[in-house]
Amino acid sequence: MTASRERVPELSLAAWRSGSVAAREGFAAALLRGLQRFGFVILKDHGVPVPLLDRAYGLAQALFALPEATKGDYRGGLRGYTPFATEHAKDHPVPDLKEFWQVGRDPGALGADRGAVVDPLPPNVWPSELPEFRPTFEALFEALDATGRTLLEALAPGLGLPPDHFEPLVRTGNSVLRVIHYPPVPADAAPGAVRSAAHEDINFLTILVAARGAGLQLLDRDGCWLPVETEPRNLIVDSGDMLARLTNDVIPATTHRVVNPEGPNVSRYSMPFFMHPRDSTSLRCLPSCVGTGARYPEVTAGEYLAERLREIGLAK
Repeated sequence: MTASRERVPELSLAAWRSGSVAAREGFAAALLRGLQRFGFVILKDHGVPVPLLDRAYGLAQALFALPEATKGDYRGGLRGYTPFATEHAKDHPVPDLKEFWQVGRDPGALGADRGAVVDPLPPNVWPSELPEFRPTFEALFEALDATGRTLLEALAPGLGLPPDHFEPLVRTGNSVLRVIHYPPVPADAAPGAVRSAAHEDINFLTILVAARGAGLQLLDRDGCWLPVETEPRNLIVDSGDMLARLTNDVIPATTHRVVNPEGPNVSRYSMPFFMHPRDSTSLRCLPSCVGTGARYPEVTAGEYLAERLREIGLAK
């Protein structure tokens, strides 16, 4: 479980879920250390069913193969379809070479948690042409959400927090599962256009189902770009800006990108789960992380999200 300077560490979630006290402590320490050193870890033995991952990728290909007019009927802002070359990285005006579909927490399925929701969640948008899409991605959302909650539970003690500190913040949070298609790079792509320009994620944690296709790179603490590669059945975890603000960069957000293909110019599919807290959550620096002083002004998760969405072209 030790990190190296050349390779993102690979951790087994089973060590936390069913291991001995020593194994759990070792996992928690390695998770914190990996996020501090790289901003990324690779997760195996995570419990998300491989057939579910395979089914989701098959449906992703079917979804983006629909006619442009059909996909356009499902444009839904922060839910549903976002067309090709809409989003751009912060401070990078050239749009990314991707299209995507977003699935959020179903506000109608919160049950007993409904009363705990301070911030209204928008409804999901589902493609009627693919009847298996909704149950598959609802199941994947729940599985990745459970994984993220487990990871935050493991991180909490290392931040001087009780293990359940994050649970009420994220249980009804504004998390999003994004299904991304990077089509073959067009011959007339704008100068400087890449599949996903260098950026940091907005949220607490991102859990990425290992993509079908290479290209993901992180910016190492030494200033070098490092490929993030693993087997398709694994998950890739990275820490985002909200967690960096909350921890005063004890857990920093790491710049990463998806570069254009060097080999065959073919499609790439990716499915990141962005774990967000409730919009009303304060991102005020944790007392255990203040050190010589907080680096960021206090802001709520919702205020910060709205600011970042404007900066990347997804809100006005």
